[in-house]
Amino acid sequence: MKPAKVIGNVTLSQAAPAFKGARWLVLSPQGPDELTGKNPSGVSRAWTPVVYDDLGAGVGEDILYVEGSEATQPFEHAIPLDAINVAILDRIHFNPLF
Repeated sequence: MKPAKVIGNVTLSQAAPAFKGARWLVLSPQGPDELTGKNPSGVSRAWTPVVYDDLGAGVGEDILYVEGSEATQPFEHAIPLDAINVAILDRIHFNPLF
């Protein structure tokens, strides 16, 4: 699982039937600089993944997401999905040991 901040939504005019009614979020992955406050904007310079969301996360919220084959685990049938939101976080406490 990876931490991220939701920075946007994606609106689709058409989607595969397996994704009807799905929500899509644009994320900013959170690394040590974002989690410790060294990056005051909280938005990383890393690539911005788009993830499937059925938990209802909104812009500005912190989440955990998974990528790859783990992202398809909640579905009964094979689905073309690379990343999914698995948790909405109330708070993050990050205290690196280095």
